[in-house]
Amino acid sequence: MPATLHPQLARDCYILGVVHSSTLLLHKNALLPWFILVPDTVQDELFKLDANQQNQVQSEINALAEFTQQHFNSDKLNIATIGNVVPQLHVHIIGRKVDDFCWPSPVWGRTEFTDYTSKKLTEIKQALMDRRLVKPI
Repeated sequence: MPATLHPQLARDCYILGVVHSSTLLLHKNALLPWFILVPDTVQDELFKLDANQQNQVQSEINALAEFTQQHFNSDKLNIATIGNVVPQLHVHIIGRKVDDFCWPSPVWGRTEFTDYTSKKLTEIKQALMDRRLVKPI
């Protein structure tokens, strides 16, 4: 886990656990499966990571993307490192469906919101642990 999680990420997300060298977060908006991967680095851009770190992070992204598509039956994945508000390096992995609340528009800046129930949050954590994608912190 990074020494310090940016306050905006801490406010907006649940901490799910650790994926190899990154912290895995789940955005609190349950309208979409929206994971955020935070590599344990002081670098602010993917290209600034050394080759081994880049490969590790890409492997983590790929595993989470596959999980998101399969577990949530997503029609499309949005994967991005926007970082305009939060300078800490983080990667969004979002499962989209053609009937989601803002399809086909981007999810950024939308105000529609529904929080996860504790039961649903536990189910997602357990599914990630069952696939050995995440370890509890």
